[in-house]
Amino acid sequence: MKKGSHMDLISRSRSLEDVRTEVVTEWEDDDENGNRIVAPATKFNRSSHKTNAPFQKQNLLTRHSMENLIDDKSPQVLPPKRSSGFQNRNGGHQGTQMTAPSVENLVEDNGSRPTFKPVTVLEDLQAVRCADFHPNGKVYAVGSNTKTLRICTYPKIEDLKDVSTPTAPTVLLKRTKHHKGSIYTLAWSPAGDLLATGSNDKTVKLMRFNSHTCNLEGQEVELSMHDGTVRDVCFIEDTTNKASLLVSGGAGDCKIYVTDCATGKPFQSLGGHSGHVLSLYNWGGAMFVSGSQDKTVRFWDLRTGGCVNVISPPAGHPGKGSAVASLAVDPSGRLLVCGHDDGSCALHDVRGSRALQRFTPHSSDVRSVRFSPGAYYLLTAGYDGRVVLTDLQGDLTCPLPSVPVARHPDKVISARWHPDDFSFLSTSADRTAVLWTIPPV
Repeated sequence: MKKGSHMDLISRSRSLEDVRTEVVTEWEDDDENGNRIVAPATKFNRSSHKTNAPFQKQNLLTRHSMENLIDDKSPQVLPPKRSSGFQNRNGGHQGTQMTAPSVENLVEDNGSRPTFKPVTVLEDLQAVRCADFHPNGKVYAVGSNTKTLRICTYPKIEDLKDVSTPTAPTVLLKRTKHHKGSIYTLAWSPAGDLLATGSNDKTVKLMRFNSHTCNLEGQEVELSMHDGTVRDVCFIEDTTNKASLLVSGGAGDCKIYVTDCATGKPFQSLGGHSGHVLSLYNWGGAMFVSGSQDKTVRFWDLRTGGCVNVISPPAGHPGKGSAVASLAVDPSGRLLVCGHDDGSCALHDVRGSRALQRFTPHSSDVRSVRFSPGAYYLLTAGYDGRVVLTDLQGDLTCPLPSVPVARHPDKVISARWHPDDFSFLSTSADRTAVLWTIPPV
């Protein structure tokens, strides 16, 4: 990577103006030992949800499909499948226009081009930490520091006529005091029949969800094997035994626990991390990854019951590492992205066991990283109050174009793609969960 290009990218990604502040809010988190802390009060303007510079496209062929965000003068084809190498990932012959549009074209055009807009804004009394779409895309769940769990309706984007003023979402279910502490994380099972939440009350709650009635059913299961804040959870489908497994990790003993969802009993504890487990991710199959405050990423295989690979800071340079606050693996299992608390993201070639590059889309902790469906783009959320879209097409060892697509007046804690539409949810310390989308033209 050329130094000048890298510095230009950093400069461009940090060039947004500061947000003026008006309203006071507190920020609750945990220290290195898992003890609750409350950060100094900050101020924010609840109404100042800023969007990105508009998409510079001649025509938005389809309102929400990222594969169709193509200039109308380009061939109207879907992006190709990933090639076997990282250097010419787009496939095809040189010069052939076979890719999804580059975010380098997402530039300001006097407001005449489509852009992400806030469609709904869910307001709470404290920070909203987590949200995620149900696999069918019709509803989404939201958890906050007020211990409240909500399930909301995802609106029909084609029915949106005027998004100049965001509205409150339709809340189908609301559980106050769902946990005894803040809800730090939540996840749906791939089949959509289970919902899990984790909290700083050191428990995980597992619930059954009926996607037809959009309601929780039966008796919830409370898991209490953790001795510190539960920072993340993810599901693994055991297709051989036709069972769902829940993986959870956090502070305290820094162990990762695997629970059989059918019995509600933990049957495996995985040790290895020497710091808080901050992030977990499964991309299908029996493997998952974990990111930790100890600056490492560990790959786990439930078939062997242990760690099969570790990504650590460069040998002899432990100071160059940074806590792994978030991570994700693309659907092919070949590309790992890590979000760090120094504002950087790192790309790793999983099969080649090599680092591809490190870039800096944020100026503070990167608390959420997610690949878009198809993995053509990367969505990142940071404590600098921004949600950034990065183009992953082309050579992943070269500078990657990035553009801010959403803005909160306080820390952004998570961002999640809709499974089908070109929409995403973001949650923030500004006490909101916002649904962003590109309205129909």
